[in-house]
Amino acid sequence: MKRVAILGSTGSIGTSALDVLHQLGSGFELVGIAANSRWEELAQQVLAFHPRVVAVASDENGRLLAERVSGNGVAIECGPQAAAELAASDDVDIVVNAIVGASGLAPALAAVRAGKTLALANKECLVMAGPILTRVAAETGAQILPVDSEHSAVFQAMHSGRASEVKTVWLTASGGPFRQCTADELAHVTPEQALQHPNWDMGPKVTVDSATMMNKALEVIEAKWLFHLAVGQIRVMVHPQSIIHSMVEFVDGSTIAQLGLPDMRVPIQYALTYPERRQGLVAAADLTELGRLDFEPADLERFPALGLGFRAAEAGGTMGAVLNAANEVAVKSFLAGRLSFPDIARLAEDVMNTHERVPEPTLAEIAAADRWAREEATAWNRS
Repeated sequence: MKRVAILGSTGSIGTSALDVLHQLGSGFELVGIAANSRWEELAQQVLAFHPRVVAVASDENGRLLAERVSGNGVAIECGPQAAAELAASDDVDIVVNAIVGASGLAPALAAVRAGKTLALANKECLVMAGPILTRVAAETGAQILPVDSEHSAVFQAMHSGRASEVKTVWLTASGGPFRQCTADELAHVTPEQALQHPNWDMGPKVTVDSATMMNKALEVIEAKWLFHLAVGQIRVMVHPQSIIHSMVEFVDGSTIAQLGLPDMRVPIQYALTYPERRQGLVAAADLTELGRLDFEPADLERFPALGLGFRAAEAGGTMGAVLNAANEVAVKSFLAGRLSFPDIARLAEDVMNTHERVPEPTLAEIAAADRWAREEATAWNRS
């Protein structure tokens, strides 16, 4: 029996993970779920999936949740540390971390410190603290399994050779809804337009990141730490159909790709059942029906956010935390109508330019860099 906790259960990845667990049935038990503020959706999940524990960030939302689900025998844990405590629980074997943003770092660290299997959908954890997270996992025997479709694809393709035989990892990007837009058109993009992704159904922050290609910038940093790669081994290409999720090129000229329809339930299920595969909810991609697959180089002039990811990956230290924090502030401001679409990358770049990087930071120094970057980004937005 694999005992599972899903953190961020009300988001798009979390709800997909619940669908997968329901489909898998025997051999898996949902021990707990966690979310920040959407207590009404948590209540619906309690009634539908019957977890033993629910972690919610605020006491008030916990009180409202308790009133709605009273009599269902579920334990409700409240507070900013509740998700991390659930992740470290002795009753949990696998932690699906689908929390969006920097707030997912503490539960991820709690899971690996406790030696759990961490099914990681929160790329910000590795962007901010990749060396620390991977080192702790190595010390405790915890396993980090990627849930991002791109990194799951790399993980699967790497089984075809040794790490020393990998020449290049190719991360594919859909290009989002604006890959053919001119600079003038990008200057007038609205939040409503940015939230219309052509292939994927994701939450608002991740969808905007896909539109700016900041999601791919963060994935470059994530890939560096997750697979112990040099930055020069990581490349990005645009693949608008989102059928090939990533590729690994080996030194002998062979390239292994993982293909599938753009549905997050596939990498979620693989992380839960690894090293086995089971019948899933998603049909295979019919290449005869698709007819063609297209590829094009990533345009760093049109999407400068991607270049910031390579820069932060090369710099290391606290630069990843700074890029992530500045981007989170910028995306919120854009969605609120206070910032233009191109200014998301401009803000992040300016904050990076003024940051005094700490080469080998402690967790406290990472947290300090995160706070500093948010303050700088907020001030930039007001100027």
